[in-house]
Amino acid sequence: MKKIIVDASVAAKWFFPEDDSAKALSLLNGKHELMAPDLLYSEFGNIVWKIHRRGVVEAGDALEIVSQFQMLPIDIHPTERLLPMALEIAIASDRTVYDSMYLALGVLLETPVITADMKFYKGITDAKLRKFVKLL
Repeated sequence: MKKIIVDASVAAKWFFPEDDSAKALSLLNGKHELMAPDLLYSEFGNIVWKIHRRGVVEAGDALEIVSQFQMLPIDIHPTERLLPMALEIAIASDRTVYDSMYLALGVLLETPVITADMKFYKGITDAKLRKFVKLL
C-alpha cells in the first residue's frame, strides 16, 4: 500500500464535483494509506461551511458530508510536533503555515503530499521540498 498525504483541496473533491474529482476519488481505492495533519479536519470543515454559505448545500447535508468525511480511513498526525518545521518551511517558501503543515509531515515521513492547490504546488520551488509535493 502506497503512503500518501492528502490536503483539504483533495478531500473537497471527494464530496464536491470539481475538476479532477475522479483523480481524487481514485485515491480512496484502498491502494493508498492516507495520512494528514489534524489540521485537515478544520480546513475541510471550513470548505464545507463556505460551500453551504454559497447555498450549494443545506445545513443538514453539510453535516452529513462532515460525518462521512470523519469515517474515511485517514491516519491523522498532531500538528503540535510539526509546527517548528512548518514555520521554517513557511518562512523559506513564503507559503502559509497551514499549507506548510502538510509539507512538514511529508518531509518527516518521507511521503509525498498530494494537492490540488496549484498556488501551493507552484510556490514550493526549493528542490529538497519540491520532491515531496505532487499535483493531483
